Amino acid sequence: MTNQPQQNPPSVPPIDLPESLEPVYSNVTRISHTPAEMVLDFSRLLPADTRFKVLSRIIMSPVGAKLLHRALGENIARYETNFGEIRMPGDSHLADDLFKGIHPPKPPETQ
Repeated sequence: MTNQPQQNPPSVPPIDLPESLEPVYSNVTRISHTPAEMVLDFSRLLPADTRFKVLSRIIMSPVGAKLLHRALGENIARYETNFGEIRMPGDSHLADDLFKGIHPPKPPETQ
């Protein structure tokens, strides 16, 4: 039996956020790909806008994109555990949204 030294997991280097870094709000993402890379174009469309303008482009390897997919899934699950299910537009009817907490009174009990 050989004694192998325990290997510590690789440490994650600290993240450096430059002071000049500006957050970008995006409500539209276009995703395209080649065999070697995934391209994510983040845009924003507001009511007065007539065109999409790409605000940021992220290029990832397919493995990196799949790791991002996994991380997003885990974080969305945590978010929904803490704050409730994220409801997607079109998942319900307006009447359901307006009256979901309203129930008809129970009929009187007969003896």
